[in-house]
Formats: sequence, C-alpha cells, structure tokens
Amino acid sequence: MRQHSLRSIITTATVGTVIEWYDFFIFGGLASIISSQFFPKENPTAAFLATLATFAAGLVVRPFGALFFGRLGDLIGRKYTFMATLVLMGGSTFLTGLVPSYERIGFFAPLIVLILRLLQGLAIGGETGGATTFVAEHAPVRERGFWTSWIQIAGPCGLLLSFGVILLCKNAMEPADWEAWGWRIPFLVSILLVGISLYVRKNMAESPLFAQAKEKGETSRNPLKEALGKKENLKVVLLALFGLTLGIGVASYASIVYVQNFLIKFRFLDYNQTTYIVIGGLLLGNPFYVFFGWLSDRVGRKPLLMLGLLLAIFCFRPIYAQMYQTTDLQHKTENKSAGSRVVQRQLLPDGDSLLTSTTQRVYTDGTLYQEIKKQTFNNGTSGKTETTQSIQLNAVDLWMLIFLTTLLVIICGMSASPSTAFLVELFPLKIRYTSFSLPYHISYGIFGGMAPVIATYSIDKAKVAQATQYYLAGLTYPIVLMSISFLIGLLYLREIKPVDPQSVGSSGLLNQVKKLLGGVWMLLGIAAAYFGIVELGIPKLTSGHPDDLIFGVIAMLIITPVAAIGLFLFGRYAWMGGYED
Repeated sequence: MRQHSLRSIITTATVGTVIEWYDFFIFGGLASIISSQFFPKENPTAAFLATLATFAAGLVVRPFGALFFGRLGDLIGRKYTFMATLVLMGGSTFLTGLVPSYERIGFFAPLIVLILRLLQGLAIGGETGGATTFVAEHAPVRERGFWTSWIQIAGPCGLLLSFGVILLCKNAMEPADWEAWGWRIPFLVSILLVGISLYVRKNMAESPLFAQAKEKGETSRNPLKEALGKKENLKVVLLALFGLTLGIGVASYASIVYVQNFLIKFRFLDYNQTTYIVIGGLLLGNPFYVFFGWLSDRVGRKPLLMLGLLLAIFCFRPIYAQMYQTTDLQHKTENKSAGSRVVQRQLLPDGDSLLTSTTQRVYTDGTLYQEIKKQTFNNGTSGKTETTQSIQLNAVDLWMLIFLTTLLVIICGMSASPSTAFLVELFPLKIRYTSFSLPYHISYGIFGGMAPVIATYSIDKAKVAQATQYYLAGLTYPIVLMSISFLIGLLYLREIKPVDPQSVGSSGLLNQVKKLLGGVWMLLGIAAAYFGIVELGIPKLTSGHPDDLIFGVIAMLIITPVAAIGLFLFGRYAWMGGYED
C-alpha cells in the first residue's frame, strides 16, 4: 500500500472519530447549564450530580455498544459498522439540542435526555473499536503503535473541539441569550459535522485483512460466543481489562475530564479561563500521544504502559495539590482599596423583590474574585438565597495551571497511546473487534466514566466532614484502581514487540508468584462485593438524600458487579495457572 493512501485512510478514520467524541463530550462540557435546563432547580448540587450521572450513563452503556457493534463488525466488516455508529451518535446529539426544558415539559425533559445519552453511549461503544481495528489492519505491523495513536488522540481532540465550539458560541452572545437558547447551538452543529464525516468515510476501503479473511471464509459466525464463551479467549479479555485498560481508562477521566469539574465546581475558577486551561493542556500534550505511539514500535508497548501508570499513581495527587494552591486566595494579598460592593433591588412580576449583592475583591497579583448573592423577599420576609463565586487568575497562575494540565495529558498519553496497538495484537482477527471493544469500553465507560461522579461526591463528603486536603479525596478511587491495574499488568501481561513477535517468557518462580496471587485477586473480588454492597450501596440507597441515591445506584448496581465478578474470575484463572508462560 502506498504511503499517501495509508495516510488518507488514517486521516479519514481519525476525523470521524474526533467528531463522534465531540458529540459525546459536548454533554460534559455543558454539564452545569444542562443541570439547570433539564433538572429541578430546587437542589443545585443534586441537579449537578444528576447531570454527571446522566453523562456517566452514556459511558456505562458503552460496553453494550461494544458487544453489539463489535459483533456486527466481526460479522459484516469494520467500515459499515462504524459508519452506522456515526449516524447514531450524530442524530442523538442533534436531538439533544431540541429537547424542551424541564420548566416546559417537566419530568419528560430529563427522561428524553437520558435516552438520547444512552444512544450516544451505544454509538461510542462501537466507534473506537471499529476505527482502531480498521487502522491497525491497514497499517504495517512494525508501525501499528504510531498509526493507531492517531485514533487514541481522537478523544482528546474531540474534547478540545467541544470546548472550542462552546467557548466560541458562549462569547459571541449575551449571557442571557446563551443561557436561554445559545447553549443548544453546539448540539445542533453536530449534524453538519456528521454529514462531513459520512461524506469522507463512504469511499474508504474495507480492512484488507478482514476482507481477505471473509473471502476465505475464516471470519467468525458467532464472535461474541467465541470471545466470551471460550476459556482461552475469556482469559485474555479479563487480562486486557484488569491489566491493561482499567488503569488507563480511570487515569484518562480522572485527569482530562475531571480537571474541568475540579477547577469550576471546587475552585470556582472562571469558566472561560478553565476552558483555556484545558484547551492549552490538550494542545501542548496531544502531540506526545503520537510520540509515545511511535516510541512503542521501537521499545515495546509494555514499558511505556507501566511507566505511564506508575507516574499517574504517584503524580496525580501532587499535581492536583498544586492546582489547589495556585487557586487558593488565602495565599494572596488583597488590595482592599480596589474592591467594591454593589447592591441592587429589583421588583419581580409576582410582587416579590430580588436583592442582588455583587462583591468584587482585587488581589495584588492581578487575581479577581467576584461573589454574587441573590436573595428573594416576600412581604419583607427573606426567602431563598443563591450564591455564585468566580475567580479570574492572573496570567502567571493561568499558565501554571496550563502547565499542570499538560503534565496530566502527557502522563495519560504515555500509557494510553501504546494500549490500542497492544489490544489489537492481543486478539485474533476474527474476534478482534468484539474482544478489543469490550475491555476497552468497560474500563473507559464503567470505571473511567464514573471517576468524575465519584470524585465529585467524595470531595463533597470530605469537605462536609472537614477532612484535611478534602480536595484530594476524589483521587482515591482512580489511584486505587490504577495501582491494581499496574500490578496485574506488570506481572501478567506478556510483552509483544513489533520487531520480535515472540512473547517473552517468565521464570518458574515468577509463574508461581502469579499463581499464588490469584488467591489475592479472588479475595479482592469478594472484598469489592462486600464493600460495594454493604458499605456503600445499601447505606447510600437508604439514606434518603438524592446525591446519595445516585451514588448508591452507581456503586451497587454498576461498579460492584463488574469489579467483583471480573476480579474473582481473573483470580481463579490465575490460581489455576491460566497465565503461566
């Protein structure tokens, strides 16, 4: 195959995947305003958590999309399958922009949004696996890491595009227009982007490896049954889940996605500045994805995977601690003569009055703090008070946060970029789409997708409990999962080098250690079941608080079964010597 032909194929597949991720991330980028449009306003915290939960719902169904579209891709081909996912994703996103608000149709608003979000999750569950296998099967074996890394940056690029469109639309109109109807535009423009992607994808050739296998009758008649029903394949799927994708999926969402929630919700940073920080971090960090993909073709996948996870385990807390310190006003000196306080009273149509108090504080380094309090009065009696806070940092602090975000992106890229080629090489061609997609989307969808929700919940609870460094409580969940994934990957993953397709064998002593640790993984699975049901699930489900209810459902019905059953099965196979070389 000519080089320019390969490049056009990679470009076409990557652009389409970027658009799909744009559609998917638009929801998260507008979480705050969506919470006010589609959910009751009486409890802002519960509304925000409900929005995040809806965002996570799209991630939770990704494994089901992986199963459905993965099976379809292994039966009829890669090309038409991920073209179908593109149509489903774009249509769902476009319709989200047309849903009436909660004030107009009540309960039906969040219900419709949830259904459309679930359809998005199904679509993205089929897209990444299809695009990656498609690219990998076109690329030379010795260059798979480099070429598949372009698909890996599609997610961050989609996030970048979503932020850019949101920022452009938001700053092009008045705040009142943006909150009333302008926020719908990023959803509606999706239909144009999808049309462009379909146009460029329709002329793509099918994967040559799949086409040859289909011509020879070597494709699977039931890829789902072969991937999960056969012990030999199921073992590899479990290993890929816990030793390869679990830590990477959690790390990705705990950094790139969660950093925005952390800065806006817990540090009250200005939305525009937060967006600039994320955009800057992605622009500076994304090229490293391609670099690490290229490097994995030369030094192997596993060293980069393990090093990236290790850096994430030890560096996430200090990076977020520095973010907190950078935005902490207690470490700044206030210029009290430059501050101001303005109070306005407005009569409302129902006879009530609204008292708005705007306080501005200016600090000597150029940082600006603004607090707006809105309080209603009825016949002289005070009513509900709403308080919003916003911080605008000086240029030096802003660049510090961009630098820290870039570090997060680079660390994630070190492990994420080689992982796609590694996954492709783990599974045989006839069940590759299905086998690749399932562990990938369980990790990124269920475990990774829940990271922002669990982190937000954990920080809120730690803050109420007045815990020291409460702002780091949200990192406990991803760090624990990354540590488990690192240890399993280090011991059980077998290096596959493009220059030498032979696996590197383990010593007899190491094999014994791997077998004995099987008991640990089984016990960990049992512990996960107990902790998820008894310590988290039941208490939260019965507490009576809306945010606790959301967290209880997530912990008990989603995360716990997958973690408990998966770890127990993996440990059982390890105990029986299933991962000996």
